[in-house]
Amino acid sequence: MAAKRNPVEDSSAETPHYHGHRERLRARFMEAGAQALADYEMLELVLFRAVPRRDVKPLAKDLLRRFGSFAEVISAPADRLREEGLGEAAVIELKVVQAAAQRLARGEVKKRTALSSWTAVIDYVRAAQAFAEKEQFRILFLDKKNQVIADEVQQQGTVDHTPVYPREVVKRALELSATALILVHNHPSGDPTPSQADVEMTRQVAQVARTLGIQVLDHVIVGKDGHASLKGLKLF
Repeated sequence: MAAKRNPVEDSSAETPHYHGHRERLRARFMEAGAQALADYEMLELVLFRAVPRRDVKPLAKDLLRRFGSFAEVISAPADRLREEGLGEAAVIELKVVQAAAQRLARGEVKKRTALSSWTAVIDYVRAAQAFAEKEQFRILFLDKKNQVIADEVQQQGTVDHTPVYPREVVKRALELSATALILVHNHPSGDPTPSQADVEMTRQVAQVARTLGIQVLDHVIVGKDGHASLKGLKLF
């Protein structure tokens, strides 16, 4: 006669091996904070809701190997994430985290004047576009108190070039009654070192703006490896 099966043992056997791991990881996050977790563990937390019936630790580690860091994973284009085998629910979870990070950073910039919260400005523009695969030219438009009144991506180009038209930049500033600008663009290569073309373009924009009483406060270049300030480098 076959032995009777213990219902408790059956229930335990059917519980996924990663179930306890998820609860422990959530508890450690709440008790010790994000600083106590490795990048792959933070990715696991993000993926838990989107992938409820699978051990996501291998997936999180594989994404980090392919993209490089937590920031690069959540900032990766949706199509690239799909190519790596992520379903739509997982892609959406990652994009929500990216959007939330950008919105928090932008909120810090808008609370105070740009010059008194320069670190917040840098954090925001790096979160917004440091990991983009194509160049984007962004402008922060400021009022007389140097508070941000508009934040716009003016152009999007290729992996190494974005066309910028100084008169169009200044025309938009006049439409918004802006008195100062912070120019921003990214280098998808990761190296934020300004090129000669970056310097010349900045000087052209600054010259056109100056004739109409608008000041270019800085041109910041961001990349995965950091950022560069053309004003700080005394390049215009």
